[in-house]
Amino acid sequence: MNKKTLVMGASTDPGRYAYKAIKMLQRYSHPVVAIGKKEDNLDGTKIEKDHVAFEDVDTVTLYLNPMNQKQYYDYIIALKPERVIFNPGTENPELYALLRENGIDIEVACTLVMLSTNQY
Repeated sequence: MNKKTLVMGASTDPGRYAYKAIKMLQRYSHPVVAIGKKEDNLDGTKIEKDHVAFEDVDTVTLYLNPMNQKQYYDYIIALKPERVIFNPGTENPELYALLRENGIDIEVACTLVMLSTNQY
């Protein structure tokens, strides 16, 4: 089953893991939406700058450090995803607690590894 995924911290820089995640999600046929510092487009995935009210988001995968996540707490909760993936460097116990209180699963993992090992 393909899982609509929001990549937060999206970038068009090929050296960034968020870039690699978008490309791999596309390759595995998961619908991708994205939020980054600036509006752009990555092979058909529009990167938004603002808090867009995306619908039917199954998974949010974070590529933002904990300080940069704070402004998105309410936004992520309002999207009502099934889960949020905390990639290496994004671990945030404060956000874990908020998500759990709202019935949202958390995974401290690497999206790229999850995809490549069929655990996504």
